[in-house]
Amino acid sequence: MKLGFSPDEEAFRAEAAAWLTAELGGPFADVRGLTSLTDAPGRRRDWERRLGEAGWSCVGWPKAYGGRDATLAQQVIFAEEYARAGGPPRLNHIGIELAGPTILAFGSDEQKARFLPAIAKGEEIWCQGYSEPGAGSDLANVRTRAWREGVDWVIEGQKVWTSLAQFSDWIFVIARSEEGSRGPKGLSFLLVPVDQPGVTVRPIHQITGEAEFNETFFDGARTEAANILGAPGDGWKVAMGLLGFERGVSTLAQQMGFRNELDAVIAAARANGEAQNPLIRQRIAQAEIGLKLMRYGALRMLTDAEDGRLNPAALTYKIQWATWRRDLGELAMDVLGPAGETAPGGDYAFPALPNLFLYSRADTIYGGTNEIQRNIIAERALGLPREPRGDLK
Repeated sequence: MKLGFSPDEEAFRAEAAAWLTAELGGPFADVRGLTSLTDAPGRRRDWERRLGEAGWSCVGWPKAYGGRDATLAQQVIFAEEYARAGGPPRLNHIGIELAGPTILAFGSDEQKARFLPAIAKGEEIWCQGYSEPGAGSDLANVRTRAWREGVDWVIEGQKVWTSLAQFSDWIFVIARSEEGSRGPKGLSFLLVPVDQPGVTVRPIHQITGEAEFNETFFDGARTEAANILGAPGDGWKVAMGLLGFERGVSTLAQQMGFRNELDAVIAAARANGEAQNPLIRQRIAQAEIGLKLMRYGALRMLTDAEDGRLNPAALTYKIQWATWRRDLGELAMDVLGPAGETAPGGDYAFPALPNLFLYSRADTIYGGTNEIQRNIIAERALGLPREPRGDLK
């Protein structure tokens, strides 16, 4: 397992860190350290464009599409330095981490030329159309329909938990395109413009007072016939390929964010004396150990990926970090005590640590619930019998 970096890689780190420090300490100081995904969307779109101008938006992509052809190690380094510098959560996370790599893997040359440069330049923001009211973790149960009508695909249905749809220009949609099909068969993967009469985005207000998630309704929405990844009916294969990209180099940046959150919990415990509480000290130590184990596990996963292999242990990563961060949120509230239960400002205007607790409640649900993750580990990694799935074939 690769635990260190070469001199050339460290030189790349210094270049990335210097650029990030200059930008986030200068013209973009107002977005540095933002944690909310909905704060200052206009400035964060400006930040996406600035990253694109400098070639730092999608460093692992081919240069032809706006990237730097960065190695896996360099991608990890940039992700770490971005988090270390206090870079805000990416407004175009879905485009950069999911839509773009999926188009690279499954798209035609024409689709790559059309969509990838616009993502890399921060000109087009993407969101994800997977979950539905009756098909969350059970993606094969989607009911949104699509059919060909002339030179277009027409889409009818509803998606839910559509992150940042209110700021997005495009959405990729899993829809049932074969009449009478069930389960993973008969699905298609469509690329759909959001700004059209047939698409309605309705915000879902969260316990934090924000509206990161949305319901998205398709009522005769259209997209060009060419805007399909893979062939009609291949949507499940493309969708499963996309989900593999969620376990990429962004995991190391995510852990740098976790490091910052754990440090904030430790600082709060020292400030109010809870650091002297032996039970709190033990839980902090457990959190520290868990974070280090996550880092080593992610490095092992990415090392194997360099060899073109997927270690089955990678399937444990999502449930590992989601459970760890949920526990960290609970630890934060126990450290703060009653002070963490009142908002010093307006309604739901909580500071960082109470917000960590509120946000972390969703970590074990989105991206596949912990229960679904256990099924994936059992079936795909351990080879255990599949869970009974009724009469689906």
